[in-house]
Amino acid sequence: MRSAEQRNGIITSKRNARDKALGFASPYLVNDHDAYTEATASEIVQRIAKEEWTSSQVLEAYIARSAMAQAETNCLTEVLYEDARKRAKELDAEFATTKTLRGPFHGVPFSVKDNYQIEGYDTTTGLTAWANNPGKKDACLVAQLRAAGAIIFVKTNVPQTMFAFECSNPLWGRTTNPWNNKYTCGGSSGGEAALLAMDGSAIGVGSDVGGSLRIPTSYCGIYSLKPTAERISSVGTPGIRPGFEAVRSSHGPLARSVQDCELFCKTIFGQKDSSHQNIPMPYQAVELPSKLRFGYYLSDGMMETSPVCKRAVLETVSALRKQGHECIEFTSPLNRAAMEVFVALASSDGYKKMLSHLDSDPMENSLFLVTLGPRLPSFVRKLACWIAKTFLGDSLFSQLFSLAREKSVTEFTDLTDQRNEITAAWYEQIWDKYGFDGIIAPVQSLPVIPHGGSAYLSPLAAATIIYNIVDSPVGIIPVTRVNPDTDQLSTDFVPGASGQSKVLESRMYLGKNPIYDPKAMEGIPVGVQLVGKKWEDEKVLAMMHVVDEALGPRGFGPGSWKQREKDSDS
Repeated sequence: MRSAEQRNGIITSKRNARDKALGFASPYLVNDHDAYTEATASEIVQRIAKEEWTSSQVLEAYIARSAMAQAETNCLTEVLYEDARKRAKELDAEFATTKTLRGPFHGVPFSVKDNYQIEGYDTTTGLTAWANNPGKKDACLVAQLRAAGAIIFVKTNVPQTMFAFECSNPLWGRTTNPWNNKYTCGGSSGGEAALLAMDGSAIGVGSDVGGSLRIPTSYCGIYSLKPTAERISSVGTPGIRPGFEAVRSSHGPLARSVQDCELFCKTIFGQKDSSHQNIPMPYQAVELPSKLRFGYYLSDGMMETSPVCKRAVLETVSALRKQGHECIEFTSPLNRAAMEVFVALASSDGYKKMLSHLDSDPMENSLFLVTLGPRLPSFVRKLACWIAKTFLGDSLFSQLFSLAREKSVTEFTDLTDQRNEITAAWYEQIWDKYGFDGIIAPVQSLPVIPHGGSAYLSPLAAATIIYNIVDSPVGIIPVTRVNPDTDQLSTDFVPGASGQSKVLESRMYLGKNPIYDPKAMEGIPVGVQLVGKKWEDEKVLAMMHVVDEALGPRGFGPGSWKQREKDSDS
């Protein structure tokens, strides 16, 4: 184990190297650069193909903008500006000679979540123990993107161990929400979301095992797709718990438009990895019926959904109905069971493997509640569960906390079987029963949390975890923003009244400093989940187009952060 002095030396060295690399960025010039940074990835390729722009011109704009985003939110880890410039020059020289694009992402500046290996650069995921160990080869997805003409120019920040939905670690520090720095950008793909929200990258990639693509996407007001787990390769993404496959990680795009999510999937779907681990299922275009049948719900049945998150779902439903689509409200009966299985499986080794990577790093507060159960003696954990149920009247909190402990092999296999039973029941009780094309659901019960909020509100991730358990593809679409005039909590709200978690709801909505504060959160983006059946990723993308167009212009997409700049200046 490294000493505190050694750890601090690593932190200083890594941050100094990042600052030095950032120094090679030119200032952001609105008149010169806005045209590039306000273009989607799809538009960038089209303009380069028409010889209106060059890869180098586009890259310089995004380099300048990413440095600006870093200064605002602390979203970057490894900075590859000089290598990216060489790559852009090579692409420009090649295109000048051949007049042929390298691929669908020719000249597009790409950012990647820090857990993707890049040759010659560290993959630390916020751990000082993993620093100073440059990758020997690119992650499979990185190599595929390069082959398609992409220019990888930065890596982005993640929470310690990537097992939290905010974004802070001892090595790189805390990433803030670009719309309000008092709140988190989300996690674990939080650095990506913050960067893209500020137009600091044209498009990016991240991973998701419990909401890590979807939560930061909603918090920051962009778009993403969590594909079915095995559609895209995970080779070259070092995990905190290698070998844990009870809940498979999914890899997908974060972007500023549905079109860019679609372009990403058209390019990457169907490509094999070196280990033949992903399913080489090519992109298959779908034709939707003129009238779609959507299901929707306003609560996951575990915690009261905030007024603004309900409004996001209802505005989406209203917009779809105006376009002639059918929307049917239903109750999701399996969210609690899915969350229980997830907690039980994830804690099966007492988080020993995950926490072993901390070395001498202090544990972030975001991991407090999620790892507390296994760290307590059995009798103390049982006592805490009894108190929560008997005296606090919260059987849900008690049950979840009781499941967070080490398991035997027999228990683990039984839980894996329960996961499979939940998946089968989800199809029987939801998809088959109602005949839905897609489902509209809240991303979380709250629109955002303050820094450190996941220390005691980690169960909020239940709203996204259900779709990791059943392995559904899910798109995130930004819908609205927090408005204190419309999104106040009802004055007659009583925590736990509907059989949900009294402990969690009290912390979320009551007390001197409730987490949900529409005035303090004003302007924070709020999205919805658009869910499809496993392997129907292309249908989800097609339905994302339908929803996005039905909602109409609403201040999201490239250039939307300029309004935040104007508000700050006024």
